Amino acid sequence: MKILVTGAAGFIGFHLSKKLLGMGHEIVGLDNVNDYYDVRLKEARLDILNSEDKFSFIRCDLADREGMEGVFRAQGVQRVVHLAAQAGVRYSLTNPHAYVDSNLQGFVNILEGCRHHQVEHLTYASSSSVYGANTAMPFSVHDNVDHPLSLYAASKKANELMAHTYSHLYGLPTTGLRFFTVYGPWGRPDMALFLFTKAILEGCPIDVFNHGNMKRDFTYIDDIVEGVSRVTFSTAAPNADWSGDAPDPGTSKAPYRIYNIGNNNPVQLMDMIGILEECLGKTAEKNLLPMQDGDVPATYANVDALVKDVGFKPATPLQDGIRNFVQWYRSFYNV
Repeated sequence: MKILVTGAAGFIGFHLSKKLLGMGHEIVGLDNVNDYYDVRLKEARLDILNSEDKFSFIRCDLADREGMEGVFRAQGVQRVVHLAAQAGVRYSLTNPHAYVDSNLQGFVNILEGCRHHQVEHLTYASSSSVYGANTAMPFSVHDNVDHPLSLYAASKKANELMAHTYSHLYGLPTTGLRFFTVYGPWGRPDMALFLFTKAILEGCPIDVFNHGNMKRDFTYIDDIVEGVSRVTFSTAAPNADWSGDAPDPGTSKAPYRIYNIGNNNPVQLMDMIGILEECLGKTAEKNLLPMQDGDVPATYANVDALVKDVGFKPATPLQDGIRNFVQWYRSFYNV
């Protein structure tokens, strides 16, 4: 198939593009290569992808309506995996307009492109952040998620609502994937594992929020990519049993689905730091801080729907994933 992957220079988009290329698909990668984090890392990922015969790259901003229309018109893609977005909970506290431009306006441009150019299935990135003030664990796609705690989370919830509208009105199959704390080689420099690794190796203290009393469902990149790949080729279908009297948020009478992709095994932040210290052979100096605005104390994914529909459950042990990340980090940065 010919597949458009947005955010191809990003962490997940890069790994997914590599996997799909390995499966023999033709990939059109799209990214604006912005400076939210080190552009050199994005360019290094692109250098690897550009060496593949079946990969082509387009530099375009999601919010560029005419540019995005041109991409869909010229490329004739069959499926779209939309991973590009303005990420980060904390960044949304100080740069809210970036989330409106990329995550709202940009998502409308993706939906319109899919609608008008006969795209067979749109798979898009949501986030575990949408669970917001929910405290019932594990988080289920069948739970109501109407209490986001950050603009980033609200923008991802909005994407799910917008996608449902297009599935209902135009029969566009859409599947939203709520990712849970993705980590691994080639990861994002604004994420905790990357920040901690850099600081520890440089002999600097690490900032540990909520005094370390956080739990995260750390999910290894290979598991994320396997889940995304399987969902991409499992086109969303209507739920014949769906009822408006007791509406299920995870499905619909329209061709619409929502899935969690998480490790289904929350880990204390201090335990993650302990594993990292062991892999690095160094002890971290910890700067214990209160909870930051927009953060949640715990995430924990119920992946029953993913297992039922595509037969996959993430299972990479945190020790293995962190060891792989540290090996990549030392190699890439020559540490």
